[in-house]
Amino acid sequence: MAIKSTIYKADVQVSNMDTYYFEEHSLTLAKHPSEHESRMMIRLLAFALNAHEYMTFTKGLCAEDEPDLWQKSLSDEVEVWIDLGQPDEKRIRKACGRAKQVIIYTYNYRSALTWWEQTKDKLTRFDNLKVFVLSDEAVTAMAELAKRNMQLQYMIQDGEAMLSDGDKAVTIVAELLRG
Repeated sequence: MAIKSTIYKADVQVSNMDTYYFEEHSLTLAKHPSEHESRMMIRLLAFALNAHEYMTFTKGLCAEDEPDLWQKSLSDEVEVWIDLGQPDEKRIRKACGRAKQVIIYTYNYRSALTWWEQTKDKLTRFDNLKVFVLSDEAVTAMAELAKRNMQLQYMIQDGEAMLSDGDKAVTIVAELLRG
């Protein structure tokens, strides 16, 4: 019998001073059995950093032709495609062709930098691509805040995000590799 996804509930308050976005979201996340809590928390961070009323989580790991998050227009065009990890060049090319903007949040810092060095020259023609890397310390600290029911606040200013659950706070800097 297949192991089912674990459901997490998150009440998220986003205060983004950079984009003037201030909203509260009640989110339901399905954590795939092969997904670590740290990756799930990176998905939440990606949501907060790019929050928009049309930003949604997709099937993620369960669907090869969808990103982890996307923002679609009312006419069903992909405006923002967000992937996590170290996607291959073919996937990035496809995403850049389908979406107005593609954002990749990569993690496992040393491995991510090696992946980027091997990949970056093949992606120079894509003006709609941004790539960020997250530090191992930030990813570990975010994972420590993961609970089945979460109440989180994201305060974003000057490219930095401060994540708080009311008891602990984590400062996260997504280092820009391209964009």
